Amino acid sequence: MKNKFGFILIKPQLGENIGACARSMKNFGFLKLNIVSPKFTFPNHKTKATSVGAYDIINNAKVFHSTEEAVNQYDVVISLSARSRDVNKKHITMRDFLKILKKYRNLKIGLMFGPEASGLSNKDLSYSNFLLKIPTSKNFKSLNLSHSVTLICYEIFKFLNKNIFEKKGKEIKISSKLKISSIVKHLIKLLEKKDFFLPLEKKHSMILNIHNLIYRLEPNDKELRVLASIISVLSKKN
Repeated sequence: MKNKFGFILIKPQLGENIGACARSMKNFGFLKLNIVSPKFTFPNHKTKATSVGAYDIINNAKVFHSTEEAVNQYDVVISLSARSRDVNKKHITMRDFLKILKKYRNLKIGLMFGPEASGLSNKDLSYSNFLLKIPTSKNFKSLNLSHSVTLICYEIFKFLNKNIFEKKGKEIKISSKLKISSIVKHLIKLLEKKDFFLPLEKKHSMILNIHNLIYRLEPNDKELRVLASIISVLSKKN
């Protein structure tokens, strides 16, 4: 399923950004990378350095001279833009994006990203079906190219792997209040022998604080046994 998705970078300016994009893609199991007219000799040493273990994605990336060529293999293309555009395209939210993934789950979907400095041109956008804007702070909307790719990879990964995100951890059985009460009573008796509750007029509030401290915990039986052992050891005479 993941191989139905591809990432299209239009005129990227920095080799390290492509490397970081490839790394994020591999983190989430995506393989297909198309690059249109990179502004440097691709790949360069910075690309490989920042890709870390994603050399295979860099080595298998396809380079095109035009956006039209790069999108031809996809059935649906979604363009990413940090700013609103006056183009005849449906602008979608992240929630809409997830609905589209469900609707077109059997089709090949391309995700298109523009140059770091200027973003996608209107001509680039003309090849897409939808325009997606990643929600950010209104005071600083521009995202780094690799960060945008990472966020989209994560959202698709989350959509495709709901079982991982919904999986609950092993349920730990909490000890009964009866067992906790036994420990608390034992502790209070030992403290009384040590004349801990002084002055006597504060004994009630001190015991109340001990109750509040221990009863709000949710220990299991093993943890209670450890606590009981600690109390017992500390109560012994040297």
